[in-house]
Amino acid sequence: MPVKKTYRFLFIPAFGMSETSRFLPRLAGRPKEQRLMNYNNIKHLFEDIEWDMHEGVLATYGDWPVENREEFCFAAAARLPIVREACESGKYNAIILLGGGEPGFFESREIARKYNIPVTSCAFSQMHIASMLGNKFSVIDLAESHNMFYYNLVIQHRFTERCASIRNINYPLPRPGNTDTPFIIHERDKVLRGETSEVIDRTVNEAVSAIEEDGAEVITFGCSATFWLQPILQKRLNELGWEVPVLEGYSCAIVLAKSMVDLGVDASGLNFPSDRPKKWRRKKIF
Repeated sequence: MPVKKTYRFLFIPAFGMSETSRFLPRLAGRPKEQRLMNYNNIKHLFEDIEWDMHEGVLATYGDWPVENREEFCFAAAARLPIVREACESGKYNAIILLGGGEPGFFESREIARKYNIPVTSCAFSQMHIASMLGNKFSVIDLAESHNMFYYNLVIQHRFTERCASIRNINYPLPRPGNTDTPFIIHERDKVLRGETSEVIDRTVNEAVSAIEEDGAEVITFGCSATFWLQPILQKRLNELGWEVPVLEGYSCAIVLAKSMVDLGVDASGLNFPSDRPKKWRRKKIF
């Protein structure tokens, strides 16, 4: 018998690329399974999901992937109308924001709360699940500018006491001006073709250092362009004898969204109050 589709999810990418992008291919028009990175690694989670995937708004800051604070700001503003339209449509019972830097996450939660629709994202979901699995987690990330944006996410999500470190493997996203550092996406393609890449050893070394030197008991990833490393790193750590969970953002965001739908909850109205709340607090404390 066919599995009943309990969940109706919309996945929204952080950005879209133009047909003329020099740095990434435009994925618009392809089947959604091809547009969702690493789908084969997480497809078992979709058995009970009826889902759509937005093509993403074309990046207005340039024709390369988002990586620094300025670019994340543009991406956040572009994503909010999509969230509002999705909520107004009545088609979905949860929204998942793709991209490790989760641009527009807090604003999207504010929009969706009025419709009682939970919104999850990759960093938020990884941090919460990681904190249930160990005392501290570390983040494997890909570039200095992205590291510092993610550093702020750790602070915003109130995980400074649970995050042991952010470890940089220095394989940035394709972007202008980089002529001497390999791109993470090109290295991923090499590995998928069965070729070797230093990115694997560098990721393993940083994860082991996070465990031995920083006190990490769980490993997570920063940028979504690194999520493909999850099964590889988990296998390598197991072989080395480290009984440490390795998480990636897409699966964590999906599982957390399912949990919120099952519980019938979304963001607190005190955290994201409406314009005219029925009750208001005279004092907010820290």
